[in-house]
Amino acid sequence: MSLEQQKKFEDILTVPICAEIDKWVARYPAEQKQSAVMSALRIMQEENGGWLTNELMDAVAHYLDMPRIAVYEVASFYSMYEHQPVGRHKICICNSISCMLNGSEKILGYLQEKLGVGLGEVTDDGRFTIKEVECLGACVGAPAAMIGKQYYENLTPEVLDKILKDLD
Repeated sequence: MSLEQQKKFEDILTVPICAEIDKWVARYPAEQKQSAVMSALRIMQEENGGWLTNELMDAVAHYLDMPRIAVYEVASFYSMYEHQPVGRHKICICNSISCMLNGSEKILGYLQEKLGVGLGEVTDDGRFTIKEVECLGACVGAPAAMIGKQYYENLTPEVLDKILKDLD
């Protein structure tokens, strides 16, 4: 690795970030530290305003001593990782069969019209991004959404209006 690359990784992998990743690495046998890749990617994404760059993924690969492509595979497979800027509030609308049968398409259309953005786009004020996801595991309360780490069920346009109003 070049001195320039080493310096770049040191700039990205600050002491607090490394300490947080190390908490996850410690949960696995030393020879399996790569098992912490999902947590490391989550930490890096949170530190970067909600999305991952190639540089950040490369830094994770370097830190966990794994091939870059392996990190890219994880980051591209799971829907919780973003590869472009997102709003402060990422609204994930479930599109599973239960949610669809209970009106998730209507909820999605309502949100897109209300916020004036399509899927994956960011509102002009930088507050919101809408994303469609496979399943939130909240079938009993369909239609459901997740905003940040909070689940919302039994959604209607009126319920959404209140949720959006209460967000900063």
